[in-house]
Amino acid sequence: MLVDDHEVVRLGLRALLDQHPDFDVVAEAATAKDAVERTKLFLPDVVVMDIRLKGGSGIDACQEIMSTHPETKVIMLTSYAEDEMLFSAIRAGAAGYVLKQIGGDDLVRAIEAVGRGEALLDPAVTQRVFQEVRKAAREQEASAFVELTQQEMHVLQQVAEGKTNRQIAESLYLGKGTVRNYVSSILSKLNVRNRAQAAAYAVEHNLKDFL
Repeated sequence: MLVDDHEVVRLGLRALLDQHPDFDVVAEAATAKDAVERTKLFLPDVVVMDIRLKGGSGIDACQEIMSTHPETKVIMLTSYAEDEMLFSAIRAGAAGYVLKQIGGDDLVRAIEAVGRGEALLDPAVTQRVFQEVRKAAREQEASAFVELTQQEMHVLQQVAEGKTNRQIAESLYLGKGTVRNYVSSILSKLNVRNRAQAAAYAVEHNLKDFL
């Protein structure tokens, strides 16, 4: 099914896809509401949909379609490479996100890929997705140490390096009793039982990156 509020765009897409023997355009829609209703009526395998539609958002329509027909694959075909639109489309369940500058052959391949159950992003926006994923991963790692003070993080790093309390005390110019208290506090805050588990936790969450 083709969803775009510009008739000329739908006509162009239909002309392109009608040339493909494995494709059958079963319906068209110009609004988000029509897209949802016609999905229920025609049960298309793939919906190629613009993001900005009259009377509603293609992203909202995608979310509604996915909630009632999760087997349907939605490709967002848009002129916009804005980050918020991209991530909103992904959160809504879109299987593909391609820009209208895409070539006809590439669009055909995109539809084929999504129809096979693959996820597909336009190369122009793929890098931003990876950047966002890396950012989210880094934020998650940082949150792993949010309850520790800076000094506790330094002590934990030394624990992760296998140093004894005496060695840590000498390295950080602290008393052994102070180090012992720090270690006890660290174990409690991280909810681990011993130094080995604390060390493993520090390595797993890349503590060095936050010192």
